[in-house]
Amino acid sequence: MTEEKAYHELLDPYLQELRRGLIVMAVLSQLSEPQYGYSLIKQLDEKQFEVDQGTLYPLLRRLEERGLIGSDWVVDEPRPRKYYQINPTGEAILADLKKEWGSLVEVLEGVLS
Repeated sequence: MTEEKAYHELLDPYLQELRRGLIVMAVLSQLSEPQYGYSLIKQLDEKQFEVDQGTLYPLLRRLEERGLIGSDWVVDEPRPRKYYQINPTGEAILADLKKEWGSLVEVLEGVLS
């Protein structure tokens, strides 16, 4: 094993943990308009925030179970699709998460400098 590969194996779990904490905020922020899973993956990917299906779909189910988003099946397209959209509770949670994120960034900038 090369030194670089060993380093990345050490680093990757920390990067995954950091991203895991941000994915809820990233997903909620993209649901002001109805999105189905694949369109959401593409939209996030265009903004350099990669999410795979195995992560996204369970997250969408959890967000819906917790009352942050709603969904509707659209069956008048060639393929039935479940569209998700943020609701007022999700918007309030997102606003608070963004506020907390801003505070954390500010604090970390002081800690890391």
